[in-house]
Amino acid sequence: MKHLSYTLLGGAGLLALAACGSSQKTVEQTQPNVIYVFPDQFRNMALGIWNEPEFKEYVRFEGDPTHTPNLNRFAKESLVLSSAMSNCPLSSPHRGSLLTGMYPNKSGIPLNCNSDRPISSLRTDVECVSDVFSKNGYECAYFGKLHADFPTPNDPANPGHYVEDRNPTWDAYTPKERRHGFNYWYSYGTFDEHKNPHYWDTEGKRHDPKEWSPIHEAKQVISYLKNENGQRDASKPFFIMVGMNPPHSPYRSLDDCMEEDFNLYKNLPTDSLLIRPNADKKRAKAASAPYYFASVTGVDRAFGQILDCLKELNLDENTIVVFASDHGETMCSQFTDDPKNSPYAESMNIPFIVRYPGHIRPHVDSLLLSSPDIMPTLLGLCKLDKDIPATVQGSNYAPLFFEDSTNVIARPTGAVYIQNIDGDKDKDGKVISYFPKSRGIKTAHYTLALYIDKDKKLQRTLLFDDINDPYQLKNLSPEEHPEIVKELYKELAQQLKDIEDPWYNEKILSDLLPY
Repeated sequence: MKHLSYTLLGGAGLLALAACGSSQKTVEQTQPNVIYVFPDQFRNMALGIWNEPEFKEYVRFEGDPTHTPNLNRFAKESLVLSSAMSNCPLSSPHRGSLLTGMYPNKSGIPLNCNSDRPISSLRTDVECVSDVFSKNGYECAYFGKLHADFPTPNDPANPGHYVEDRNPTWDAYTPKERRHGFNYWYSYGTFDEHKNPHYWDTEGKRHDPKEWSPIHEAKQVISYLKNENGQRDASKPFFIMVGMNPPHSPYRSLDDCMEEDFNLYKNLPTDSLLIRPNADKKRAKAASAPYYFASVTGVDRAFGQILDCLKELNLDENTIVVFASDHGETMCSQFTDDPKNSPYAESMNIPFIVRYPGHIRPHVDSLLLSSPDIMPTLLGLCKLDKDIPATVQGSNYAPLFFEDSTNVIARPTGAVYIQNIDGDKDKDGKVISYFPKSRGIKTAHYTLALYIDKDKKLQRTLLFDDINDPYQLKNLSPEEHPEIVKELYKELAQQLKDIEDPWYNEKILSDLLPY
């Protein structure tokens, strides 16, 4: 493994400076703060770093032509994971894994959450990452999109009604008893009008700021950091999650992004934007590329504002900052308009960048981090290993991150791929089960995905050599690569067994998979 060599920005730093209005006070704090920023549908290839000489040698693809100056600077101060994977690349299932450290079959969220899917909602009976931070004395704040709750008719301003008129309802209000240790709240379920967002605060009051959502959320985070309205106890460390919606769709017009960001891309021909050789530039969706990339740049600016505030308040030295995403975006690649929910690299491979000055050496690592690994790893970075819940299925890879770590832990050999769809419905059309449509495995060398029909018979197979075919242009024949497939089947079967997946429980394709 090659590593980047950069100069760290200083020591660990044990002093946190908290500002409250115009007054400031210094408090001694030995526990690190944590900020976890995760925009939705931001693919790893959209990071501008992959076009820079220091980084491009670590990946086999050409990076998108994006402008991400803040993320580029941040990456040079951080650990960058080139191969982090969203195992079930949809918003809600990933968020379930992120919060609980569990796979979709255990987290309570096997499908995207809406009012027709009562079976898909974040469990209330398990400890989430925020519960653990809270019980360890952290102030916990959530900003932005949650999309982890089954919507119910609980609008605070209109009891007995949903928060929107759509059927099925997608947006949701999360009451205090479902916030899992977050004592500061400025959030919503899911709503895709990027310049007309809304949020419910800690007390359930709705806010309609009429501002592009990532910039508005950055302002709210900055106000929280500065403690302008006494939002937090400045003597305690904080854990902040920021779920930005863009670059999630829609990405069709200036209603969806900032004009100053769109201007960077508007005059560029499609060929210079959709540079991946697997992209179909003739698809109608190709017109969305400049708006998608403009949203990427806007998220970068919002993230930069948060970083600037941390530095201004002298909080940057003792704050772990993570930039990640729910899942990726195909953007015309692989001849599909579905931006996610597939085993393709554009869909599964997400950014994952971690900065912790004095503790984590800036470098690039190809660790196959999975969604359920994030929760225990965040706790491990804060030396809260002992409090990782027994329900967690992911692994704590924090020892691999620390520069001075003497712990030797096994690296993952594969990341499982999961696709679920609606199963049976009741007489009212409500989904009462989910169907495990596809399972697969992503290793350092290969991607395999198996799809079944309603009779649970093999329907089709995807098999890609990701080293020699990084754009996954050639679907290999399993019959022509028996030894490779045999090893991948073995790896997949073992992982499905370990997580007690429905495929293992029902012995689906047991003629192929050696459970």
